[in-house]
Amino acid sequence: MASVGFLGLGSMGAALARRLVDAGHDVHVWNRSRGAVDDLVAAGAVACAAPADALAFEVSFSMLADDAAALGVLDAGAVASASGGVHVNLASISPAAAAELRSRFAAAGSGYVAAPVLGRPAVAAEGKLNVLVAGDATAVETAEPFLELFAARLWPLGAEAPTANAVKIAVNYDIIHAIQAIGESVALVEARGVDPRLFVEILTSTLFGGVVYGGYGGMIAAQAYNPPGFTVGLGYKDLRLSAEIAAETGTHLPTLAALTAVFERALDDPDLAELDWGAAAEVTRRGLLAASDDDERGGAA
Repeated sequence: MASVGFLGLGSMGAALARRLVDAGHDVHVWNRSRGAVDDLVAAGAVACAAPADALAFEVSFSMLADDAAALGVLDAGAVASASGGVHVNLASISPAAAAELRSRFAAAGSGYVAAPVLGRPAVAAEGKLNVLVAGDATAVETAEPFLELFAARLWPLGAEAPTANAVKIAVNYDIIHAIQAIGESVALVEARGVDPRLFVEILTSTLFGGVVYGGYGGMIAAQAYNPPGFTVGLGYKDLRLSAEIAAETGTHLPTLAALTAVFERALDDPDLAELDWGAAAEVTRRGLLAASDDDERGGAA
Protein backbone atom coordinates (compact mmCIF):
# COMPACT_ATOMS: atom_id res chain seq x y z
CA MET A 1 0.00 0.00 0.00
CA ALA A 2 1.21 3.47 -0.91
CA SER A 3 0.06 6.95 0.05
CA VAL A 4 -0.84 8.95 -3.06
CA GLY A 5 -2.64 12.17 -3.91
CA PHE A 6 -5.38 12.77 -6.47
CA LEU A 7 -6.68 16.13 -7.69
CA GLY A 8 -9.83 16.51 -9.81
CA LEU A 9 -12.83 14.27 -9.18
CA GLY A 10 -15.05 14.70 -12.17
CA SER A 11 -16.60 11.57 -13.67
CA MET A 12 -13.27 10.25 -14.94
CA GLY A 13 -11.13 11.41 -12.04
CA ALA A 14 -13.50 9.93 -9.48
CA ALA A 15 -13.47 6.57 -11.28
CA LEU A 16 -9.67 6.50 -11.35
CA ALA A 17 -9.28 7.60 -7.74
CA ARG A 18 -11.72 4.86 -6.75
CA ARG A 19 -9.52 2.30 -8.57
CA LEU A 20 -6.62 3.37 -6.35
CA VAL A 21 -8.75 3.18 -3.20
CA ASP A 22 -10.08 -0.26 -4.11
CA ALA A 23 -6.52 -1.47 -4.71
CA GLY A 24 -5.75 -0.69 -1.08
CA HIS A 25 -3.80 2.54 -1.48
CA ASP A 26 -4.08 5.42 0.95
CA VAL A 27 -5.57 8.02 -1.41
CA HIS A 28 -5.68 11.71 -0.46
CA VAL A 29 -8.17 13.57 -2.65
CA TRP A 30 -8.89 17.18 -3.51
CA ASN A 31 -11.64 18.67 -5.64
CA ARG A 32 -13.14 22.15 -6.01
CA SER A 33 -16.64 20.91 -5.15
CA ARG A 34 -17.15 18.87 -2.00
CA GLY A 35 -19.68 16.27 -3.15
CA ALA A 36 -17.22 14.12 -5.09
CA VAL A 37 -14.74 14.29 -2.20
CA ASP A 38 -17.36 13.05 0.24
CA ASP A 39 -18.18 10.10 -2.03
CA LEU A 40 -14.51 9.06 -2.15
CA VAL A 41 -14.07 9.56 1.59
CA ALA A 42 -17.02 7.24 2.16
CA ALA A 43 -15.15 4.66 0.06
CA GLY A 44 -11.99 5.04 2.14
CA ALA A 45 -10.12 8.07 0.79
CA VAL A 46 -8.84 11.01 2.84
CA ALA A 47 -9.97 14.57 2.09
CA CYS A 48 -7.40 17.31 1.44
CA ALA A 49 -8.08 20.95 2.23
CA ALA A 50 -5.91 22.33 -0.57
CA PRO A 51 -4.17 21.18 -3.78
CA ALA A 52 -0.77 21.38 -2.07
CA ASP A 53 -1.89 18.76 0.44
CA ALA A 54 -2.70 16.26 -2.32
CA LEU A 55 0.66 16.89 -4.02
CA ALA A 56 2.76 16.16 -0.93
CA PHE A 57 3.24 12.45 -1.67
CA GLU A 58 5.77 10.36 -3.56
CA VAL A 59 3.22 10.00 -6.36
CA SER A 60 0.27 12.27 -7.13
CA PHE A 61 -2.26 12.37 -9.94
CA SER A 62 -4.47 15.01 -11.50
CA MET A 63 -7.46 14.87 -13.84
CA LEU A 64 -8.42 18.50 -14.36
CA ALA A 65 -10.74 19.71 -17.10
CA ASP A 66 -8.52 21.85 -19.31
CA ASP A 67 -5.41 24.02 -19.55
CA ALA A 68 -6.85 26.80 -17.39
CA ALA A 69 -7.86 24.41 -14.61
CA ALA A 70 -4.58 22.49 -14.69
CA LEU A 71 -2.38 25.59 -14.72
CA GLY A 72 -4.52 27.30 -12.10
CA VAL A 73 -4.66 24.42 -9.61
CA LEU A 74 -1.08 23.25 -10.20
CA ASP A 75 0.46 26.66 -9.59
CA ALA A 76 3.99 27.20 -8.35
CA GLY A 77 2.92 27.38 -4.72
CA ALA A 78 1.04 24.09 -4.80
CA VAL A 79 3.70 22.34 -6.87
CA ALA A 80 6.35 23.22 -4.31
CA SER A 81 4.73 20.60 -2.05
CA ALA A 82 5.58 17.89 -4.55
CA SER A 83 9.33 18.22 -4.02
CA GLY A 84 11.07 14.95 -4.80
CA GLY A 85 7.95 13.12 -5.94
CA VAL A 86 6.37 12.32 -9.28
CA HIS A 87 3.22 13.94 -10.61
CA VAL A 88 1.10 12.13 -13.21
CA ASN A 89 -1.22 14.32 -15.26
CA LEU A 90 -4.02 12.19 -16.70
CA ALA A 91 -5.94 14.99 -18.40
CA SER A 92 -6.35 16.10 -22.01
CA ILE A 93 -4.42 19.36 -22.07
CA SER A 94 -2.33 21.10 -24.69
CA PRO A 95 1.31 20.18 -25.31
CA ALA A 96 2.19 23.77 -24.37
CA ALA A 97 0.46 23.42 -20.98
CA ALA A 98 2.17 20.06 -20.45
CA ALA A 99 5.55 21.66 -21.12
CA GLU A 100 4.78 24.45 -18.65
CA LEU A 101 3.71 22.00 -15.95
CA ARG A 102 6.77 19.85 -16.54
CA SER A 103 8.90 22.95 -15.96
CA ARG A 104 7.05 23.83 -12.77
CA PHE A 105 7.51 20.37 -11.30
CA ALA A 106 11.15 20.23 -12.41
CA ALA A 107 11.76 23.55 -10.62
CA ALA A 108 10.37 21.92 -7.47
CA GLY A 109 12.69 18.92 -7.92
CA SER A 110 9.85 16.61 -9.00
CA GLY A 111 9.24 14.32 -11.95
CA TYR A 112 6.35 14.82 -14.35
CA VAL A 113 4.54 12.21 -16.44
CA ALA A 114 1.86 12.91 -19.02
CA ALA A 115 -0.61 10.01 -19.12
CA PRO A 116 -3.84 11.08 -20.88
CA VAL A 117 -6.37 8.29 -21.11
CA LEU A 118 -8.54 6.85 -23.88
CA GLY A 119 -11.97 5.67 -22.78
CA ARG A 120 -15.04 6.72 -20.86
CA PRO A 121 -15.68 6.70 -17.08
CA ALA A 122 -17.38 3.28 -17.14
CA VAL A 123 -14.29 1.83 -18.83
CA ALA A 124 -12.09 3.56 -16.24
CA ALA A 125 -14.09 1.96 -13.43
CA GLU A 126 -13.25 -1.46 -14.92
CA GLY A 127 -9.55 -0.63 -15.27
CA LYS A 128 -9.66 -1.06 -19.04
CA LEU A 129 -8.53 2.32 -20.35
CA ASN A 130 -5.73 2.78 -22.84
CA VAL A 131 -3.18 5.12 -21.31
CA LEU A 132 -0.73 7.20 -23.37
CA VAL A 133 2.45 7.61 -21.33
CA ALA A 134 5.38 9.98 -21.84
CA GLY A 135 8.01 11.43 -19.55
CA ASP A 136 11.40 10.85 -17.99
CA ALA A 137 12.07 7.10 -17.80
CA THR A 138 12.62 7.10 -14.03
CA ALA A 139 9.41 9.01 -13.39
CA VAL A 140 7.47 6.73 -15.73
CA GLU A 141 8.85 3.65 -13.94
CA THR A 142 7.59 5.05 -10.63
CA ALA A 143 4.15 5.76 -12.05
CA GLU A 144 3.61 2.53 -13.99
CA PRO A 145 2.42 0.25 -11.15
CA PHE A 146 -0.39 2.72 -10.45
CA LEU A 147 -1.23 3.35 -14.11
CA GLU A 148 -1.58 -0.40 -14.63
CA LEU A 149 -4.59 -0.29 -12.27
CA PHE A 150 -6.34 1.93 -14.81
CA ALA A 151 -5.31 0.30 -18.04
CA ALA A 152 -5.91 -2.49 -20.48
CA ARG A 153 -2.69 -1.25 -22.04
CA LEU A 154 -0.03 1.40 -21.48
CA TRP A 155 1.30 3.01 -24.66
CA PRO A 156 4.88 4.35 -24.18
CA LEU A 157 5.50 7.50 -26.23
CA GLY A 158 8.99 8.55 -25.22
CA ALA A 159 10.65 10.98 -22.87
CA GLU A 160 8.88 14.19 -23.96
CA ALA A 161 5.73 14.51 -21.87
CA PRO A 162 3.90 16.87 -24.30
CA THR A 163 3.99 14.15 -26.98
CA ALA A 164 1.41 12.10 -25.10
CA ASN A 165 -0.93 15.09 -25.05
CA ALA A 166 -0.49 15.68 -28.77
CA VAL A 167 -1.37 12.04 -29.46
CA LYS A 168 -4.47 12.24 -27.23
CA ILE A 169 -5.68 15.33 -29.06
CA ALA A 170 -5.13 13.64 -32.42
CA VAL A 171 -7.16 10.63 -31.24
CA ASN A 172 -10.01 12.90 -30.13
CA TYR A 173 -9.82 14.70 -33.48
CA ASP A 174 -10.47 11.33 -35.13
CA ILE A 175 -13.42 10.66 -32.80
CA ILE A 176 -14.91 14.02 -33.73
CA HIS A 177 -14.67 13.06 -37.40
CA ALA A 178 -16.45 9.79 -36.64
CA ILE A 179 -19.25 11.55 -34.75
CA GLN A 180 -19.76 13.93 -37.65
CA ALA A 181 -19.60 11.16 -40.25
CA ILE A 182 -22.20 9.10 -38.39
CA GLY A 183 -24.42 12.15 -37.98
CA GLU A 184 -24.24 13.02 -41.67
CA SER A 185 -24.88 9.48 -42.88
CA VAL A 186 -27.76 8.99 -40.44
CA ALA A 187 -29.30 12.24 -41.67
CA LEU A 188 -29.07 10.97 -45.25
CA VAL A 189 -30.90 7.71 -44.59
CA GLU A 190 -33.43 9.13 -42.13
CA ALA A 191 -34.59 11.40 -44.91
CA ARG A 192 -35.48 8.20 -46.81
CA GLY A 193 -37.37 6.73 -43.89
CA VAL A 194 -34.65 4.30 -42.75
CA ASP A 195 -34.55 3.46 -39.05
CA PRO A 196 -31.26 4.93 -37.73
CA ARG A 197 -30.78 1.96 -35.41
CA LEU A 198 -30.91 -0.41 -38.36
CA PHE A 199 -28.52 1.78 -40.31
CA VAL A 200 -26.00 1.89 -37.46
CA GLU A 201 -26.27 -1.88 -37.13
CA ILE A 202 -25.42 -2.16 -40.83
CA LEU A 203 -22.40 0.10 -40.33
CA THR A 204 -21.05 -1.67 -37.27
CA SER A 205 -21.77 -5.22 -38.47
CA THR A 206 -20.03 -4.78 -41.81
CA LEU A 207 -17.35 -2.18 -42.52
CA PHE A 208 -17.21 0.01 -39.41
CA GLY A 209 -16.88 -2.20 -36.37
CA GLY A 210 -15.03 -0.92 -33.33
CA VAL A 211 -15.46 1.03 -30.13
CA VAL A 212 -16.10 4.47 -31.62
CA TYR A 213 -18.64 3.51 -34.28
CA GLY A 214 -20.31 1.00 -31.96
CA GLY A 215 -20.53 3.37 -29.00
CA TYR A 216 -21.28 6.66 -30.70
CA GLY A 217 -23.33 5.06 -33.47
CA GLY A 218 -25.73 3.60 -30.93
CA MET A 219 -25.81 6.87 -29.00
CA ILE A 220 -26.59 8.91 -32.11
CA ALA A 221 -29.20 6.47 -33.41
CA ALA A 222 -31.05 6.60 -30.08
CA GLN A 223 -30.29 10.30 -29.47
CA ALA A 224 -29.13 9.20 -26.00
CA TYR A 225 -26.72 12.00 -25.07
CA ASN A 226 -27.45 12.34 -21.37
CA PRO A 227 -25.73 11.87 -18.98
CA PRO A 228 -22.64 13.04 -20.83
CA GLY A 229 -19.40 11.09 -20.64
CA PHE A 230 -17.52 13.89 -22.41
CA THR A 231 -19.34 17.13 -23.15
CA VAL A 232 -19.72 19.16 -26.34
CA GLY A 233 -17.65 21.88 -24.69
CA LEU A 234 -14.78 19.50 -24.02
CA GLY A 235 -14.92 18.32 -27.63
CA TYR A 236 -14.71 21.93 -28.76
CA LYS A 237 -11.70 22.39 -26.48
CA ASP A 238 -9.94 19.55 -28.29
CA LEU A 239 -10.76 21.06 -31.67
CA ARG A 240 -9.09 24.27 -30.52
CA LEU A 241 -6.10 22.28 -29.31
CA SER A 242 -5.93 20.51 -32.68
CA ALA A 243 -5.81 23.92 -34.34
CA GLU A 244 -2.99 25.01 -32.00
CA ILE A 245 -0.91 21.93 -32.76
CA ALA A 246 -1.53 22.32 -36.49
CA ALA A 247 -0.39 25.95 -36.34
CA GLU A 248 2.74 25.01 -34.36
CA THR A 249 3.72 22.30 -36.83
CA GLY A 250 2.58 23.98 -40.05
CA THR A 251 0.06 21.20 -40.72
CA HIS A 252 -3.01 22.07 -42.80
CA LEU A 253 -6.21 20.34 -41.59
CA PRO A 254 -8.82 20.80 -44.35
CA THR A 255 -11.79 19.55 -42.30
CA LEU A 256 -11.01 21.55 -39.15
CA ALA A 257 -13.06 24.64 -40.08
CA ALA A 258 -16.18 22.61 -40.86
CA LEU A 259 -15.96 20.59 -37.64
CA THR A 260 -15.36 23.74 -35.61
CA ALA A 261 -18.47 25.33 -37.11
CA VAL A 262 -20.53 22.28 -36.14
CA PHE A 263 -19.34 22.33 -32.52
CA GLU A 264 -19.81 26.09 -32.24
CA ARG A 265 -23.39 25.70 -33.44
CA ALA A 266 -23.97 22.90 -30.91
CA LEU A 267 -22.60 25.08 -28.11
CA ASP A 268 -24.95 27.91 -29.18
CA ASP A 269 -27.95 25.60 -28.83
CA PRO A 270 -29.17 25.31 -25.21
CA ASP A 271 -30.70 21.91 -26.01
CA LEU A 272 -27.30 20.51 -27.04
CA ALA A 273 -24.59 22.47 -25.25
CA GLU A 274 -24.52 20.46 -21.99
CA LEU A 275 -24.91 17.03 -23.58
CA ASP A 276 -22.37 14.39 -24.56
CA TRP A 277 -20.21 15.46 -27.50
CA GLY A 278 -21.96 12.84 -29.61
CA ALA A 279 -24.81 15.37 -29.68
CA ALA A 280 -22.78 17.39 -32.17
CA ALA A 281 -24.25 14.96 -34.73
CA GLU A 282 -27.61 16.64 -34.14
CA VAL A 283 -26.39 19.83 -35.80
CA THR A 284 -26.46 18.11 -39.18
CA ARG A 285 -29.34 15.81 -38.31
CA ARG A 286 -31.59 18.75 -37.39
CA GLY A 287 -30.29 21.04 -40.13
CA LEU A 288 -29.15 23.59 -37.56
CA LEU A 289 -26.07 24.77 -39.39
CA ALA A 290 -27.99 25.14 -42.67
CA ALA A 291 -30.64 27.17 -40.85
CA SER A 292 -27.94 29.37 -39.35
CA ASP A 293 -26.43 29.95 -42.80
CA ASP A 294 -29.85 30.85 -44.18
CA ASP A 295 -30.38 33.34 -41.36
CA GLU A 296 -27.04 34.98 -42.09
CA ARG A 297 -27.81 35.28 -45.80
CA GLY A 298 -31.23 36.74 -45.01
CA GLY A 299 -29.71 39.26 -42.63
CA ALA A 300 -27.10 40.26 -45.21
CA ALA A 301 -29.81 40.82 -47.82
